[in-house]
Amino acid sequence: MALPEPLDPALPIKAARTNPMRGRVARSGDTPASTGNVANIVTVVRILLAPLFIWLLLADAGHWGPLRYVAAVLFVVAIVTDSVDGILARRQNLVTDFGKILDPIADKVLVGGALVALSILGELWWWVTIVILVREWGITIFRFAVLRRSVIPAVASGKLKTVMQAVAVSLLLFPFWAFVGQWELWLAWVVMGIALALTIWSGIDFFIKYFQQNRATATPRASA
Repeated sequence: MALPEPLDPALPIKAARTNPMRGRVARSGDTPASTGNVANIVTVVRILLAPLFIWLLLADAGHWGPLRYVAAVLFVVAIVTDSVDGILARRQNLVTDFGKILDPIADKVLVGGALVALSILGELWWWVTIVILVREWGITIFRFAVLRRSVIPAVASGKLKTVMQAVAVSLLLFPFWAFVGQWELWLAWVVMGIALALTIWSGIDFFIKYFQQNRATATPRASA
């Protein structure tokens, strides 16, 4: 009977090096960053705030009471963290593949939840919500489908789309029209229309960039 081969003493070291939770959490540097770094923690907090925001919005049931204002403020605070985690990740060199995947998901959970809640309350057409959700989660599913081959960061048009969606939702959440007139409500619809157009275009742009990147990777460079 053949004796089992001895274990490689370097294996524990290799495993430790590949542990995604090991690495820098907050400080700047060139060494690998931990998956649990401060930028990713801020992103996770944004996801956790989404259910509370949705509950407050639906609990108000469109009565424009205190819960509505608390929900609106919570949405704005949560969406602002999208810039905070990005600034932290770039400034401290804490960018990770996990963060690249989680950041757009956090935006989709928060904004998507707001759109669904507004449609439930009868304040936003369902077809608008459905078009946006199909685009958002369709691309998210595609990201996971190709995850083993490559991690696809968000495109610039996608970031602009998220900003316009956030502004449109914020205008719909706060009942400013009750104080300044109906023009504010019309402004909210115009901004939502722009956000919808950008949502569709950024989805097309995403696939254009993806296939361009794949073509560039698959085509071998001519030798000099």
